[in-house]
Amino acid sequence: MKQDTRFPNLFICDHPLIQHKLSHMRDKETSTRTFRGLLREITLLMGYEITRDLPLTTERIDTPMVAMDAPVIAGKKLAIVPVLRAGVGMSDGLLDLVPSARVGHIGVYRDEQHRPVEYLVRLPDVNDRRFILCDPMVATGYSAVHAVDVLVKRGVAQENIAFLALVAAPEGVKVLHDAHPGVKLYVASLDERLDDHAYIIPGLGDAGDRLFGTKN
Repeated sequence: MKQDTRFPNLFICDHPLIQHKLSHMRDKETSTRTFRGLLREITLLMGYEITRDLPLTTERIDTPMVAMDAPVIAGKKLAIVPVLRAGVGMSDGLLDLVPSARVGHIGVYRDEQHRPVEYLVRLPDVNDRRFILCDPMVATGYSAVHAVDVLVKRGVAQENIAFLALVAAPEGVKVLHDAHPGVKLYVASLDERLDDHAYIIPGLGDAGDRLFGTKN
């Protein structure tokens, strides 16, 4: 993974397969069905990277041949929390990788000032648990900050939260970093900038509309 010196907790997953699939997602001619499948595939691939630091312990098992101390994941259990609505397409990919994870939901929409308005929060028990928040885009960063706020206010430490996105604008990354410097942000691309309407350039367009086949 690459890093950007401006943002110590930003990690860019530059694996060739991820970059190839992201290019197809960016293409405005890509169908809803293909967009949805690619989002799931990229999230699964990125999931390998963001779970790389999960601690291991050993468990005594019997193979068909011998007994052995086999490596198993130790420590805090995982919870996946998509930011509705587009984040749902990413949670499916993470569940392919970690099917035993608990799943929560945080629902927000942007008002005319591009500020998040919360309409739903459903979370599993936060005790002794690591959280992966997911949303395809970090544009202004306000929705990402709000989602982290939801967890922090319920007692989740920043170091137990990771945020997973496909693309991010530098403006949004700075907002998230300034508000929650202990939260690691994983993206497939750090894009150029926001336009006058707070859309990421070059970006993906509206990820929710492209994922579900709807229009503004």
